[in-house]
Amino acid sequence: MGYRVGVDVGGTFTDLICVTPDGDVVLDKTPTTPDDQSVGVMNGLQELADRFDRPLADFCAEIDILVHGTTTADNTMIEMNGAATGLLVTEGHRDEIEMRRVHKEEIWDPTYPAPPPIARRRARIPIPERMNYRGEVLAPLDEAAVRRGVQRLKQLGVRSIAVMFLFSFVNPEHERRAAEIIREEFPDIDHVSLSHEVMARGPEFERVSTTLVNAYVAPKIAAYVGRLQEKLRAAGYAGQLLIMQSTGGVMPPDYVARRAVSVLASGPTGGVMGSALAAGQAGVGDFIAVDMGGTSFDVCLVRDGQPEIKTDWNWRYRYYIGLPMVDVQSVGAGGGSIARVRQGALLVGPESAGAAPGPVCYGRGGQQPTVTDADAVLGYLPVEGFAGGRMTLDLDGARDAIRRDVAEPLGVDVIEAAWGIERIVNANMANATRRVLASHGADARELALMAYGGNGAVHAWAIATELGIDRILVPKTAPAFSALGVLVADYIVDLVRAYVVPLSQVDLTRVRTLMSELRDEARKELDPTGLLESQVDVGLFAQMCYPGQNFDMSVPVPEGDELGEPGLLDLAERFHDQHQADRGFNFRSQQPLLRGVRLVARGTTPKPERLAPLGTVRDAKAARRGARRVYFGPEFMGPGFVDAPVYDGSLLAPGIDVRGPALIEEPFTVVVLPPGATACLDEQSNYELTVS
Repeated sequence: MGYRVGVDVGGTFTDLICVTPDGDVVLDKTPTTPDDQSVGVMNGLQELADRFDRPLADFCAEIDILVHGTTTADNTMIEMNGAATGLLVTEGHRDEIEMRRVHKEEIWDPTYPAPPPIARRRARIPIPERMNYRGEVLAPLDEAAVRRGVQRLKQLGVRSIAVMFLFSFVNPEHERRAAEIIREEFPDIDHVSLSHEVMARGPEFERVSTTLVNAYVAPKIAAYVGRLQEKLRAAGYAGQLLIMQSTGGVMPPDYVARRAVSVLASGPTGGVMGSALAAGQAGVGDFIAVDMGGTSFDVCLVRDGQPEIKTDWNWRYRYYIGLPMVDVQSVGAGGGSIARVRQGALLVGPESAGAAPGPVCYGRGGQQPTVTDADAVLGYLPVEGFAGGRMTLDLDGARDAIRRDVAEPLGVDVIEAAWGIERIVNANMANATRRVLASHGADARELALMAYGGNGAVHAWAIATELGIDRILVPKTAPAFSALGVLVADYIVDLVRAYVVPLSQVDLTRVRTLMSELRDEARKELDPTGLLESQVDVGLFAQMCYPGQNFDMSVPVPEGDELGEPGLLDLAERFHDQHQADRGFNFRSQQPLLRGVRLVARGTTPKPERLAPLGTVRDAKAARRGARRVYFGPEFMGPGFVDAPVYDGSLLAPGIDVRGPALIEEPFTVVVLPPGATACLDEQSNYELTVS
């Protein structure tokens, strides 16, 4: 085996994890290049090659697999700078996208504006055609109207077209024919999204929203992936590039090109998959995964080793995404979050200094104080040897910025101002975590906390204290954990076929036919991976709801192709029980409705046995590299600083205990232990913290 590399592009840093042929895990970080993320990826590969003392071409030639999590789709939606997009839609449904299920993010603000339109009304072309829910043609496709519509969109400067016809997920012939006409009339179109390919189920608002987002971001995703592949080939990499999806799996670029919307929020998803692996190796099944990076703070609840998967009501950047997504919630709270005083109140975030110019202490031109500047002033971060020894922090610059923008406006000293920044960002992160837990009915005190990201280890103790959690896991690879997650993620193909019928009227022959079609399609999608049949696990589900409900849920069908009449009765009972467990109620007197058949195929990938190298020093004193003056606030140590011993984490052996106050320095992060806390390094390379 050669090298295996995972890359995750964040708002501030691009993280890399490399598993060597010997099974060692090496992490690295490099600044993100917002104008072209592929430049930062190649810079990171160059740094890895330098660490192995190899020319880049030789190193890339020996990479077996490269897996990538990108924020290109997210950035496109944040900045609303995607492709000029048009829509061909069934006549009478031109304004479906504007209705938004009457969803409004700020319900108490009557002036709150609608989201920026992906397709302006003039670029939404109604097309005469109609099918019923059985896929029977009620009105034939008006091909002349399609041709006129395409010419109209061409005149408007559209470069990507979405097509959404009613019940195309039952019978896609009209959409397929429309796509043929589009390419005849507009041969140099950048992209065409067909709703039955993007989201093969109803309802229509959810489908048109998802398809529009797909059409909007797909050209940018394709352009970015194309540039990256060209640079990788030029550097000597001949293997396959895999892209992380929001479902928690990876797939090749050709698959992602058709469903570009599936890469939204893929970076945070990678971290969750990595945390599930690390926690599982440590014997922890129920925990909260929190990722504090440079720009954002991401939270996900994991139960029984599996992250929560949200299949409905997924709103991202004010548009509905009708695909299963790992339920990661984000807030603007990271190391780069900017602190400022407004009307006498101290605010932290959501604005971020990002990768450029970054925090003031980075010395790259940043002028506004950030959370990282407060961390440095309070002594949590090393001034010398920061970021793996590549950076010296400008502590005086951080102090001056906090004094000017926070301390003086509030009439306090610099330390009190820095501690105020810490308290507010910690409270913001704890509140975000509480919201996630409340939505799932979970109690933080019954869960462990898995903290990662470049700043997760620094703030984990404070977040846990706010939430009443007494057990914390911090992996040694925490600074690049999302990159690790994308590397260990499995191949996942998630497919749905619509079949709307009351459960008592189900045609079992048709259900088996749908299952067979799904198996064939999943097999074709996974063929390029070279996986053996024994490496692929297939799960079949029935999409079910009560009559009148808009959103269905996935109910397992363990009988698979052998589903019979008795199995339908068991399926109904499973649906009632699952509805009670997930939504708090059920109606056993009502007959459930079958909405479709779903297949999830998971192709397993190799996992490293150990997620980070371990040291050999079994006496903490031998790993001590000095002490640093650290401020933990009046709650712990009174008004002053305390001398906290500093340990070299790379030297520590499993089983060693470190008692707080203390700092354990790892490349690219610091594990902060307040007074009364202890940390023990386990065999799986996780620091297990106990906060009293």
